[in-house]
Amino acid sequence: MMEISVIIPIFNEEKGVLPLYVKLKEVLERFGREYEIIFVDDGSKDRSFEVLQEVTCKDGGVIAIQLRRNFGQTAALAAGFDAASGKIVIPMDGDFQNDPEDIPGLILKIEEGYDIVSGWRKKRRDSLFTRRIPSFFANRLISWMTGVHLHDYGCTLKAYRAEMIKNIKLYGEMHRFLPALASWQGAKVTELEVRHHPRGYGRSKYGLSRTFKVFLDLITVKFLGSFSTKPSYVFGGIGLFLFLLGMISGTTIILQKISLGYSMIQSPLLHLTALLITLSILFVLNGLLAELLVRTYHESQDKPTYLIKQTVNLKRKG
Repeated sequence: MMEISVIIPIFNEEKGVLPLYVKLKEVLERFGREYEIIFVDDGSKDRSFEVLQEVTCKDGGVIAIQLRRNFGQTAALAAGFDAASGKIVIPMDGDFQNDPEDIPGLILKIEEGYDIVSGWRKKRRDSLFTRRIPSFFANRLISWMTGVHLHDYGCTLKAYRAEMIKNIKLYGEMHRFLPALASWQGAKVTELEVRHHPRGYGRSKYGLSRTFKVFLDLITVKFLGSFSTKPSYVFGGIGLFLFLLGMISGTTIILQKISLGYSMIQSPLLHLTALLITLSILFVLNGLLAELLVRTYHESQDKPTYLIKQTVNLKRKG
């Protein structure tokens, strides 16, 4: 089996692909382990894939995957994970902000007995207000909600034992939560400080708008981690809370009628009571059914979150 698979999702990075490949190859050759490099072109509009094709013609150890459109970083990484044949899988950004020189350190840390080693960009070279400050609070929130305490969930540069990620389905922006998802399955997780450079090519594809998506995915991850086998606990809990509010509202109406002679029909609390009780029932049933339907849809069909247009040098498994 291949020892190392390096996965690099790219989107409009034509100027950076070749320099990154050259540097990455130099580091891996020096490290002396059998490796493969997998570039996943996530629907680039420039010449990124043409450059990749030129690289793959010269180096059979490089795999290029072109997705039919821009599916997002999580889907691109999922395509890379599915194609990887290495025992250790290492995703990294394609914008040269991650340093290939950190890869040997991550692998050696894995060989100490860890299943996942997460990169920590302690000296991050990004904008303070739009990237570093939101990231600080997001990492604190994710660590608190998942119980897996890392300084930098957003760092793409990580090392995984292949068996820990092959069975995890990724949706939305969930790639950043892989350490937490794997930890809940028994993975041993640690982190290692890595270098971080200013962007050398292209421009950033992310902004503050991503924070909202990450927050929603965090709620999903927390639900899957704590309630995936008992969804009625969360939906039923909220439903029972609404039902309790409805009972309080209904009791108030009755007491007002008995003690003060207020008309129950004209009281707005009667409508509120009916609404709360109805919502409590619908919330439990619809929420549970929706969750079961979505999971059944994806899992039963083994439906990927990406579509491949073409590949180069990829050897199909089985």
